[in-house]
Amino acid sequence: QVQLQESGPGLVKPSQTLSLTCAVAGASITTDGYAWNWIRQPPGKGLEWMGVIAYDGDTYISPSLKSRTSISKDNAKNTVYLQMNSLKPEDTGVYYCACQGSPTSNFGSWGQGTQVTVSS
Repeated sequence: QVQLQESGPGLVKPSQTLSLTCAVAGASITTDGYAWNWIRQPPGKGLEWMGVIAYDGDTYISPSLKSRTSISKDNAKNTVYLQMNSLKPEDTGVYYCACQGSPTSNFGSWGQGTQVTVSS
């Protein structure tokens, strides 16, 4: 029942910052136990988990991305955000947000994804 909708710029120049939005409907992002993830998929590659923010605001970012990636949320807007700086062409891909109902559960709900292309 949870509905997720990613949005953001389709094209980002190298070295610039990516800011993506995940609008959530059907559940409060503060619902106990819920966690909100960002996952991406480069063209022709597999899914890469990027990071997560829990209902209480606790975050964990993939070590490979931690230095330049942050996840935040705005409870009043029921919205989750991804920010990644120093974009590189290899950051190109489809970016998804996904919801977990508990820390160990599957990603039960996914957004449709949003294409991000890093190019000058």
